[in-house]
Amino acid sequence: GYEQERRKYGLIYSGLYNSTSGVNNLNQFIQAEKITKEINPTYGSIQRLHTRDSDLVTLCEDKVLKILANKDAVFNADGNTQLTATASVLGQTIPFGGEYGISTNPESFASESYRAYFTDKVRGAVMRLSKDGLTPISDHGMKDWFRDNLKLSNNLIGSYDDKKDEYNITLADINKTVSFKEDVKGWVSFKSF
Repeated sequence: GYEQERRKYGLIYSGLYNSTSGVNNLNQFIQAEKITKEINPTYGSIQRLHTRDSDLVTLCEDKVLKILANKDAVFNADGNTQLTATASVLGQTIPFGGEYGISTNPESFASESYRAYFTDKVRGAVMRLSKDGLTPISDHGMKDWFRDNLKLSNNLIGSYDDKKDEYNITLADINKTVSFKEDVKGWVSFKSF
């Protein structure tokens, strides 16, 4: 019999869609083809997916990963990567440095151009994922405040204000909103919404 299965540690993808050539295989899941991508269960369940530079950023409970799309990485002897083409849709999984994840709060995620922001409630940190990797932005003068208050709220809502260039994180259960601004590399205000 058929039944629903929740895959916390893996991805399933369908066939291709190309509007210019009229190919629509989005409803095809052919088991004979490799249509799954598994991640290490020690990273926790997948909470959020985000595309960046044609790769798939995968935010798990305890780790942030980059899954290469339509390519694999071959490592040189010095540890640097060299990309090669491959037939697989989702290639190699590369973890970002640092022991941070998004916990179980995917609603805290917000992105702006090449930067992404999110919270790690378990570790009491607010994070930024940029070209240089993961950075705990809560360390900019608010480390203790976030460590104490993130655990008090189950609903952490993130948004990006592109008019003021600020990441807003709302701790709904304690009715607090704070804003981070890249220009000053710090938390600039508490807000009443």
